[in-house]
Amino acid sequence: MLANIYLGKITKWNDLAIVKLNPGVKLPDSEITVVHRSDGSGTTFIWVNYLSKASPEWKEKVGEGTSVAWPTGVGGKGNEGVASYVQRVKGSIGYVEYAYALQNKMTYAQVQNRDGNFVSPSSETFKAAAAGADWTKAPGYYLVLTDQPGKNAWPISGATFILMYKAQRKPETAKEVLKFFDWAYSPDGDKLADYVPLPDAITSQIKSTWKAQIKDTSGKPVY
Repeated sequence: MLANIYLGKITKWNDLAIVKLNPGVKLPDSEITVVHRSDGSGTTFIWVNYLSKASPEWKEKVGEGTSVAWPTGVGGKGNEGVASYVQRVKGSIGYVEYAYALQNKMTYAQVQNRDGNFVSPSSETFKAAAAGADWTKAPGYYLVLTDQPGKNAWPISGATFILMYKAQRKPETAKEVLKFFDWAYSPDGDKLADYVPLPDAITSQIKSTWKAQIKDTSGKPVY
């Protein structure tokens, strides 16, 4: 349904498809204004990656990427641009990072996940998406977290990545970098995170990978 809204196939808030998902709610006979990013972004990638998994038609006609040829709607620059449009334009719908929804006190929707449950965006549902993913088969921990299994998993989640060379010419510098990330994964670091911390089981796995793979030029583990 979200893909059909962004394809321009569902154009009113009282469309039957939306009514069926909201029994007992009186929906307005008003036009839907679609808002999207006008610039390339990771936020757009996560959004359209999810739409590509949810809708074969979206995947075929639009696809995924950090920017796409939008079938309909108006574009705002950055999360702040999208948030501004959605707040000003009556009957609009958009996508932003969770922090912007909270900071701007925006209304958000529940979305049905792979297990068939309707969930709200929250720290708990983001963690559930990360916990349900199979990180062991993800080279370099690169894993797109959209549409992950789990009864409480938010289906439009994404991870942020830090890249480091496996062979370090400056091992002391690399050691200090890893010390910082070790702290960032600690309870003290978690408290200061703008994004949602990873589950403990995954951070332990990541730290084991540091020791096994990040080495100096002689093959000695850096950390």
